[in-house]
Amino acid sequence: MDANSPPRHQKRKPRNEGRVSPSALDEAFQDDFALVQLDTRFVTLLSEISGLDAQHSDGQGREAESVRSAAAGRTQKIESVLARLEPVERAIMATPARTIVGLGIKARHAAYVVSEHWNTPIEQIDWDARAVRLLIEAICKAAGVRLPFPLKRANKRARSTQRINTIR
Repeated sequence: MDANSPPRHQKRKPRNEGRVSPSALDEAFQDDFALVQLDTRFVTLLSEISGLDAQHSDGQGREAESVRSAAAGRTQKIESVLARLEPVERAIMATPARTIVGLGIKARHAAYVVSEHWNTPIEQIDWDARAVRLLIEAICKAAGVRLPFPLKRANKRARSTQRINTIR
């Protein structure tokens, strides 16, 4: 580095800390358009799976054979949705994020992949899982992207698991 040249940090242009213009938002959306489209498909397929889970819990009180038949049909439907979900997941992982929105989409997918980190209250999970969970939650919050499952349900499920373990 030349003694007369300014330090590196002075060469950079100052960032505009003001509001983001609508054209900048459009440009950011265009940068991650492929990820946004993939995310729409991802969320739609997760909704299909949730709908099948809801149908399963509605069928209580039926005869055993009918329940087995319904469960087999449900399993087949879920496997079909999962088969359609796999290429979408692979594409999300392979597509680079160029904006915070794209990063949020990738974080939502990561949360789905490691969803077991939300099965237990955060103070009861190991350090590595806690770091991953907190990072994913921070990225999703900054990007304005919801997790692929309701936090209340995840926390309720964790409390139920904790109660069951206490009873044992």
